[in-house]
Amino acid sequence: MSRTLFDRTPLDEAFTALRKDVLHEDGPRISTMRNYRFAILQYEPNEEYRLRSKVRRLSSELVAGGWTLLSVDLQKLMLDRIRRQDTEHESWIERVIAMEKRLGGERGRNYLRDKLVPLLEGADGLAADCVDVIRAHTERHAEHAETTLVLVGRVGALYPFFSPSALLRHLDGRTENLPVVLLYPGERRGATGLSFMGVRNADSDYRPRIYP
Repeated sequence: MSRTLFDRTPLDEAFTALRKDVLHEDGPRISTMRNYRFAILQYEPNEEYRLRSKVRRLSSELVAGGWTLLSVDLQKLMLDRIRRQDTEHESWIERVIAMEKRLGGERGRNYLRDKLVPLLEGADGLAADCVDVIRAHTERHAEHAETTLVLVGRVGALYPFFSPSALLRHLDGRTENLPVVLLYPGERRGATGLSFMGVRNADSDYRPRIYP
């Protein structure tokens, strides 16, 4: 059955709850744990464009409420890392692409994964780049430190070379105490399990609250 104009989806419910918790009169309430200001907003991978529309609307509403929304684009950070490899190691990109094509199929994908995963994962990978973006923002806008929400998105563009389960762990204690929400494309499995892109086995290694 198709949805009507007035039907509410889990994505609608997630953003309604997130908006209410961020704008709480006593400060952001996105986490049930003290000194742990992280949360996950899970959505179906095929709702990527609806999600972006919701983010734009949330940004407008937060600005109207005196808040600032900082969007961290993981796809851009990944591409920036790859370009830096090409600068430091001449023709790195061309060589990797040529080898992946030469190997082809599963062997080619495994080769590409072996090249990209070390660039992206770990405390010095994309997590470090996220930290740099957040700290640069707080340095430029120190006066808004208490009213800034960080949304980390475009995670799906990194599949299958990046596992988001460790990202928040590597960000913990490094985000200037700003509330951070990871926009997670995947499927909910049980109370705390999430399957990245609805393809990977469910990972239950998540401490943050999961919206909706």
